[in-house]
Amino acid sequence: MIKIFNQISAQNKVKLLRLLKSHSFTFQNETSILSTVKSDNIIGIIAQGYAEIIRTDHNGNETVIEQLEKEDIFGTEISSLKNDEYDIIAKENNTEVIIIDYNNIINCKENNKSFYNEFIKNLFQILNFKLKEKNERLNIITKKTIRDKLLEYFSIESKKHGSSYVYLFSTFTALADFLAIDRSAMTRELKNLKDEGLIEVKGKRITLLYNDNWI
Repeated sequence: MIKIFNQISAQNKVKLLRLLKSHSFTFQNETSILSTVKSDNIIGIIAQGYAEIIRTDHNGNETVIEQLEKEDIFGTEISSLKNDEYDIIAKENNTEVIIIDYNNIINCKENNKSFYNEFIKNLFQILNFKLKEKNERLNIITKKTIRDKLLEYFSIESKKHGSSYVYLFSTFTALADFLAIDRSAMTRELKNLKDEGLIEVKGKRITLLYNDNWI
């Protein structure tokens, strides 16, 4: 996936962030990012560390909506952050977040700068990718069984990386949240798939031993 500062030098990155009047904040592990930054009409960039967008329903159940790594972006409209059920939680100490007012991007008067145009191109490519990811996740969670949800997730990740290996960036609990399924039930189904010789599980690496046409 393309990153927001792709093809922008370190020197031009500094100029760009100054041009867009950005602000930088640092968060410790398990602290809320949205409680500190203004959430109206902004774009945020993970400059360092790792965070998760979490949805908490009226029963207090949490679901991981999106995982944010270095140079990943989030935003009021991009990530449905106007809904009070959503928050962004830092998952590493010293997670640094850059906040840019969306109006500063759209109304930039020096939009002839090459690094600004590169930034805009990267931004639109990322937004297109995020839309595709949301559609993929919708396709996963609308599957009727846990088995089908897991197999669909494995298929998407395998094709995306051109590999029979699927690596979990976070934990199995986070995977269960992402797939909107019960953690214990998911563990049982993973064991079933393993016993049937369809997958191997070693740490956070899942090896697919089947062809999609077999399922």
